Amino acid sequence: MAPLFREISQVAIKEFSDLHDLSQWTQLLIRLSVAIVLSGALGYERESRRSAAGLRTHMLVGLGAAIFILIPLQSGMTIIDMSRVLQGLIAGIGFLGAGAIIKVDKNREVYGLTTAASLWLTAAIGVSAGMGREATAVISTVLALIILSLLRRFKGGAR
Repeated sequence: MAPLFREISQVAIKEFSDLHDLSQWTQLLIRLSVAIVLSGALGYERESRRSAAGLRTHMLVGLGAAIFILIPLQSGMTIIDMSRVLQGLIAGIGFLGAGAIIKVDKNREVYGLTTAASLWLTAAIGVSAGMGREATAVISTVLALIILSLLRRFKGGAR
């Protein structure tokens, strides 16, 4: 029995060895944490406005986008191949955002466009964090919060 358990444990250790040292663990945790926190900021703003996609949805989108970037980076994927990953991610998030859009025919009003756009932007922020572009992710989040919060007062002016 001992050789069997030894072999199983060696395989298990090998399967979980994608992060080889403390610096790789730290880098992963920083990038994923930045994606979660920044996406959460956008999600909190949307939730405070009672939009369909709130805190948890935005956090999951940002985290997912970061993971979809980190995995190819960790495996040594080329930039050309990364562009295909990004194309798929952008299209997939567009599909998710489309589900947040509701059109009311009798009033000819459309709801959820801002939520869909914030999900799309959240994915981009997650990509930025996943690629190690944390400053870009932070600046993008601040600008998005300015757009969502401060420019809200100009929404009702002209129709």
